Amino acid sequence: MNLTFPRLLLQHAATRPQADALREKEYGIWQNHTWAGLTALTEQLAAGLHLAGLQRGDHFVVIGANRPRLYAVMLAGQSLGAVPIALYQDAVAAEMVFPIQNAGVRLAVVEDQEQVDKMLEVRESYPELGRLYFDDPRGLRHYNASGLSDLNALLSEGQTFLATQAKDARNGYSVWFNQQIEQAQSEDVAALFFTSGTTGNPKGVVHTHRSLIDRAQAGQEFDRLTEKEEVLAYMPLAWIGQNIFSYAQWLVCGYVVNCPESASTVAIDLREVGPTYYFAPPRIFEALLTSVMIRMEDAGWLKRTLFKRFMAVAQRVGPARMQGSTVSLSDRLLYALGDLFVYGPLRNNLGFSRVRVAYTAGEAIGPDLFRFFRAIGVNLKQLYGSTETAVFVCLQADHQVSADTVGVPCRGVDIKIADNGEILVRSPGLLQGYYKNPEATAEVLDADGWYHTSDAGFLDQQGQLKIIDRVKDVGRLKGGVYDGAMFAPKYVENKLKFFPFIKEVVAYGDQREQVCCFLNIDFDAVGNWAERRNLSYTGYTDLAQKPEVYELMRDCVNQVNQDLSADHLLAGSQVSRFLVLHKELDADDGELTRTNKVRRGFIADKYRVLVDALYEGRAEQYIETQVKFEDGRSGSVSATLQLADATVVKKGRHEAHREAA
Repeated sequence: MNLTFPRLLLQHAATRPQADALREKEYGIWQNHTWAGLTALTEQLAAGLHLAGLQRGDHFVVIGANRPRLYAVMLAGQSLGAVPIALYQDAVAAEMVFPIQNAGVRLAVVEDQEQVDKMLEVRESYPELGRLYFDDPRGLRHYNASGLSDLNALLSEGQTFLATQAKDARNGYSVWFNQQIEQAQSEDVAALFFTSGTTGNPKGVVHTHRSLIDRAQAGQEFDRLTEKEEVLAYMPLAWIGQNIFSYAQWLVCGYVVNCPESASTVAIDLREVGPTYYFAPPRIFEALLTSVMIRMEDAGWLKRTLFKRFMAVAQRVGPARMQGSTVSLSDRLLYALGDLFVYGPLRNNLGFSRVRVAYTAGEAIGPDLFRFFRAIGVNLKQLYGSTETAVFVCLQADHQVSADTVGVPCRGVDIKIADNGEILVRSPGLLQGYYKNPEATAEVLDADGWYHTSDAGFLDQQGQLKIIDRVKDVGRLKGGVYDGAMFAPKYVENKLKFFPFIKEVVAYGDQREQVCCFLNIDFDAVGNWAERRNLSYTGYTDLAQKPEVYELMRDCVNQVNQDLSADHLLAGSQVSRFLVLHKELDADDGELTRTNKVRRGFIADKYRVLVDALYEGRAEQYIETQVKFEDGRSGSVSATLQLADATVVKKGRHEAHREAA
């Protein structure tokens, strides 16, 4: 079937014209956009972009938060056969130069003044970026840069053009608009997604209408999604996870996508919408759990007692209940009481009271974090995929959910494990290639159509895929009692990040005798903890280096070591030494990607003096670090960091060593 995204839009406008397609919260009030209204807006924008010179095969950039008019812009461009490229709105201008230049972009549509300023800065090094359109005019009244215009002016020009065009009797839209859409084929390029660039310049992943729509349909079939679902679109448009759930599947299923008023109102908007279908990377669930724990620490004695008692019941009963297993009558009654007094109000407060299906992906989620949400009755599941696979490779079925797997291959997917443990994928959703990068394409796509994921894993006896870590990150200890034992840094990091006091972790140990790590405290959680103990501090750096905070971190590390000691494969990954960094890891400083993944190699090079100090057994180390501020200025942060020892559990170490080796 020759499906494209604009064709799906026309189908919904024809069959459900007055049904809600999008909602946007503005000044505290939700504004509805019907399928008919959205299609008319798309037609007008398509006409305006056509007059602006956008042609079939051209690339154009879209930058901003989730806004209905930006969604319509992407659909309008695709109606003309052009290819949208969404970029991260929090990226600095220097990061945007490469993708814009690499894709030969000449037209950009952005949300507001902040993004206009970035595009004007990009234009200084790439003058070919001739046309700039903005959605929100605030602060732009006196801007007079060439080629800069309001999106309303583009709409007005489009309306004038359409007034001269004949109407198509089939659907009431112009013959011209219908002809533009009919020219597109499912094998045409639909979008270009730039990777996070953890090891260098980002690569442009080319996806067709067919690859994106096929994977959206596979996900729809797996979880029986309908047009009745409600989704909150709050993640960056540039992330393919957001694109699949709030764009591709939206157009395939026809459900309602809700756009929050701003990043600061997402929690409130989540509760108001009450989504039935929810998707978030692990860091969002980590933040939600941290907020819960902070509130419970501040709650009265009765609430704390109820929470503690009934969470113990939830941890024992909840997972079995979610799996559809038999639960005793007494446990059912206890869980029902817990649902009345704790779990139900908690789900409602988080905005999860109506969630039917919730997914997490993007990186591994800590098993304790995963079990917490399932224990309170949230049907949280894991999926496996990437930008190159159009997300859906493996999905977890209801009642077949495990914290240490990512599900079974979904429709159309073949998986095999290479001799080195790398996961290979063959799927209708695979990328067409990396844009203007045949060498990189050849590295990941072999002659038989297998995509090399760079992830290490295996299929268990139930056919569920288990991910160990990135192939390049899985290492071995060298020397000492655990010589040759497996070291999986992401597993260790996720175990530590379950604690609400720890926001980020970077672990090192490959080809070393022991494991050491950097910690970032969660400033809100630890700040709240410190205030309740009358512990004064002046800011992040001061708080992070408090002896009391180090003891708090040591307790967390020791608990993780206790758990790891019981794992015969990963007992050698216990953390021997750690430090608390004097600053939060930041994407603007190159330490994280725009999807908040740790750039482990970059951090190791940047903080080489700290890595060396940990392994040389020093008690403290001075460090001065260059940082970038939000307004573009640069500065430095310095501190003398304390380096601490953790307790490594020796029990069973010889057995663990023999098994791992």
